Amino acid sequence: MGLSNQAITAGLDHLATQNPAFAAALAKVGYPEPRIRETGYRTLLRTIVGQQVSVAAAASVWARLEALLGPDMPPADLLAADFDALRSCGLSRQKQGYARSLCELVVSGALDLAALPDDDEAAIAQLVQIKGVGRWSAEIYLLFAEGRPDIWPAGDLAVQVGLGKLLGLPERPSEKETRALAEPWRPHRGALALFTWHCYANPAL
Repeated sequence: MGLSNQAITAGLDHLATQNPAFAAALAKVGYPEPRIRETGYRTLLRTIVGQQVSVAAAASVWARLEALLGPDMPPADLLAADFDALRSCGLSRQKQGYARSLCELVVSGALDLAALPDDDEAAIAQLVQIKGVGRWSAEIYLLFAEGRPDIWPAGDLAVQVGLGKLLGLPERPSEKETRALAEPWRPHRGALALFTWHCYANPAL
């Protein structure tokens, strides 16, 4: 479901009272739009499909998978599909391994996407059990699909660049620095992440 407009606005308004740089940037570029994904297995499968390929290529692979498995793409049906059938859809051996890892965890019940832990770190730990899903992908899922308000993908290049612009830093902060800098902004770091992407390439800043 992602963060709502109301949640984004409330979070950024609160942060703007704490940090004049945020307030100044908000006045220049306005609020970011929500980023919404559906919850569940299909969103994570689409993440795997889209890794290291263009948007157009990922859409083409996805369309062929839908033609093969149906729009719901039941995980059991993907597991039952043979290598060549999935290869003809555009899934490499590596991505088939990742997709099968996701499907196996879902089918076995080892990963229940409808009941991830409320604790963000515990939820991330469950999601990174999936081969090919690292911390960044897990954080993006929790922010865009579940709308968790305090997710902070500090390893994202655009978040680092956007935060550096907002704070007037001389160099792009590292992942470790980006994570540390954001500690005072809990529990509104999800809204701030959306704002850093909004500011990343904005010519007004």
